[in-house]
Amino acid sequence: MNNSVITEHKRHFLIKELPEPLTRASMHIQLFDNYVPLTHLRLRNVRIPESKEWVYLFEHRIWSVDNFCTVTTIRLSETEHSQLEHLEGTEIRKNRYWGEFAGREAEFDVYLGKLWGLNRAAIIFDSADEAAALIYEHPDHLEITGSSFFRDESLVNRTIEDVQIEIERRSS
Repeated sequence: MNNSVITEHKRHFLIKELPEPLTRASMHIQLFDNYVPLTHLRLRNVRIPESKEWVYLFEHRIWSVDNFCTVTTIRLSETEHSQLEHLEGTEIRKNRYWGEFAGREAEFDVYLGKLWGLNRAAIIFDSADEAAALIYEHPDHLEITGSSFFRDESLVNRTIEDVQIEIERRSS
């Protein structure tokens, strides 16, 4: 079994669309994230469109006071996943792409379903100090690092209309 514990050092931004040269047809994975209510647990199903392969993960996610997330991941077999399928239901679906953003390696999530229209960039760093040192401003990108509203475990219970209201609130 392939288990890991990592601390993600990322800064998150709302973006209007994927940055060039990426398009929705670019290489990506499909994520189906199911958050277990009242816990820090997530059942993640990953589909790789090119091979039609599925990967199943069970994750424990804890946010720190400095807004970074420690993630413990257990890779599940198909049999193990089938024993946890009853946890599925409150789901976020999104496509994940990789590229460059603000001169750094980044992940781009294009949300599907009831959050269609929400696009997020996550700039990846090796440390909290490195993340804090980045100075980045763009008139079309709203930084949401540290906002519990925009964490997926909160978004799972929201719609794109809720997101638009929150963006308007932050912009005024």
